[in-house]
Amino acid sequence: MSTQQAQATQAIAGRARWEIDPVHSEIGFAVRHMMVATARGRFGEFSGHVDFDPAEPTGASVEVSINAKSIDTRNPDRDAHLRSPDFFDAENHPTITFKSRRIEAVGGDQYRVIGDLTIRGVTREVVLDTTYYGVHPDAFGGIRAGFHATTSINRFDFGLNWNAAIEAGGVVVADTVNITIDLEVVRQ
Repeated sequence: MSTQQAQATQAIAGRARWEIDPVHSEIGFAVRHMMVATARGRFGEFSGHVDFDPAEPTGASVEVSINAKSIDTRNPDRDAHLRSPDFFDAENHPTITFKSRRIEAVGGDQYRVIGDLTIRGVTREVVLDTTYYGVHPDAFGGIRAGFHATTSINRFDFGLNWNAAIEAGGVVVADTVNITIDLEVVRQ
């Protein structure tokens, strides 16, 4: 941690609400496609907050809400299919949510954020392997914190069941979806 980060942490001691800055954050995913490539995408609309004391990250809580209709894979036809009942059924399940249950220290700046992920009305516990980047003053007199998190889920666990067999063997979409989250949050 830099001297400036250490000073910022001391200056803001105590639990506070930190809102996600969506302009400087991203929620993305990657899944094997046709057994030979990786298809990537992201969600363009999400909001949420982290309630925490930078001196005690394991006491934090996290809540995030994602607009399922905001999925973007840079392919309008694929995005429409992903919004359909074959996948997210975004008309009937417009929101994907995550709510933390607990946070465990792994060591250094590494943590495990354990919580409930809800997709299509199905809730499952997931573990986010998380790096805490610390806090830093911004150019406008505010204080920001940063996090990077990853996890993998089995899409079938959440009712994302559509698939098609490939004539030469295999399937169009793999079972495992890798999720990457980069959050920049602003102290309120």
